[in-house]
Amino acid sequence: MSGIAIAAVAAGTSRQASSQQREIRTVSSISPQERQEGAKAHPQLLAEFGGLYAGPQAAYVTSVGRRIAVQSSLSGSQSDFTVSLLNSSVNNAFAIPGGYIYVTRQLTALMNNEAELAGVLGHEVGHVAAQHGKRRQDAAQRNSILGVLGQVLVGAVAGDGALGGLLQKGIGTGSQLLTLRFSRAQEYEADDLGIRYLAKAGYDPRALSDTLASLAAQNALDARVKGTQSSVPAWASTHPDPASRVTRALDNARATGSTATLRNADAFLTAIDGMLYGDDPREGVVDGNRFLHPAFRLKFTVPQGFAMENSTEAVTVSGSQGQAQFTGGGYGGDLSTYVGAAFRKLAGEGGFTPPQVQRTTVNGLPAAFATVRATGSNGTALDVTVFAYEFSRSSAYHFLVMTPAGSGIGPFSTMVQSMARMTQAEADKVKARRVRLVTVRPGDTVGSLAGRMAYADYPVERFRVLNALPGNAAVRPGQRVKIVTY
Repeated sequence: MSGIAIAAVAAGTSRQASSQQREIRTVSSISPQERQEGAKAHPQLLAEFGGLYAGPQAAYVTSVGRRIAVQSSLSGSQSDFTVSLLNSSVNNAFAIPGGYIYVTRQLTALMNNEAELAGVLGHEVGHVAAQHGKRRQDAAQRNSILGVLGQVLVGAVAGDGALGGLLQKGIGTGSQLLTLRFSRAQEYEADDLGIRYLAKAGYDPRALSDTLASLAAQNALDARVKGTQSSVPAWASTHPDPASRVTRALDNARATGSTATLRNADAFLTAIDGMLYGDDPREGVVDGNRFLHPAFRLKFTVPQGFAMENSTEAVTVSGSQGQAQFTGGGYGGDLSTYVGAAFRKLAGEGGFTPPQVQRTTVNGLPAAFATVRATGSNGTALDVTVFAYEFSRSSAYHFLVMTPAGSGIGPFSTMVQSMARMTQAEADKVKARRVRLVTVRPGDTVGSLAGRMAYADYPVERFRVLNALPGNAAVRPGQRVKIVTY
């Protein structure tokens, strides 16, 4: 496959921008092999990231994605690109070879105009065009919610030790096929290409900088809500500093010389009105430190100080004292067999024999648990516990708990004891949150509009981040803004 070289965005007044004056080599087409590999991976990715979002927003996102994708060197035909809006509450976007581009509804809701959406999708297309994924396959790191747990734990203890083997075989599924953490230089290259694509498509090239700023603000708020330290969001990479990256993108946008100001804010806001926001109740919802699943009719509470994330495949709980994962599996009516199967799934084909399973009852639910000691090659010793519950003769769920050696379930004891059935009345109260567009009226303020948000905690901060209103910025009559309501 031959490649062609295109010039990076010309430097502006910023020294950082001028340092990026170099050629970025990009591929000149989508190869038949890439089309085949992309088509094979596509259904796996949809399954892992919540599936396709079913709504009018999907067609809109596809149209924007194809418009920006054809600005790349990959293809000039819009039909060569498959653009998917994912039903996921995680801020994420990615692309894989073969013309497949993805963005979650949660990240889409964070944006405020069409140019920002095009900038994000252009950035991801840039990664593919520059073959960043192929260059970094040896350093692939999973980027789904399940993968985040795997990164934390495998990073701590992986190696030849027993637990490293358990984790590598047991956590994460298809996302390692595509989502890689790129280097600082590669993120910058993708930014440069995304900016170039924006300008070629007639969009305001400064839009990517605005999205990066919103992502940084959202990530800081997420960390504040969870009581954890802020880090760079997964989509924006763990490498470049957020503030300098925002500035660099803005400088390079100015350096393009483009006078385009197209943002299509009204069209974008109209398109996302009514879109699902946050957790999909069909997959369970995080409500403060509680997890509620109305379809499975179950609930549990996470200890204070622990962060909780929900995905289509599992709920992950993490903190300084340990990590846990909640999920289900095939159940044939015997809890001891179920617990053993959960351990064997982690251990793979190594002939692992779990310890004796203990039986108990939790809030009227038959339960069983067992703990093993595992040691990583670096000498780190941890306790690994499977704690399972029978909800019917054909359904069971379990926690996989990992804590420092000697702790057992330790800090998670209240969590495993909080598992209970939901009543039908409780299940009926779990409602979906949605993005709603409102027009600011005379007398409306940030505070009054934030009071309409479907959140008891940080309503003002959430409103400001959602609408890119930094500092003490005010709203004005006639302005269209987003709120999140039930």
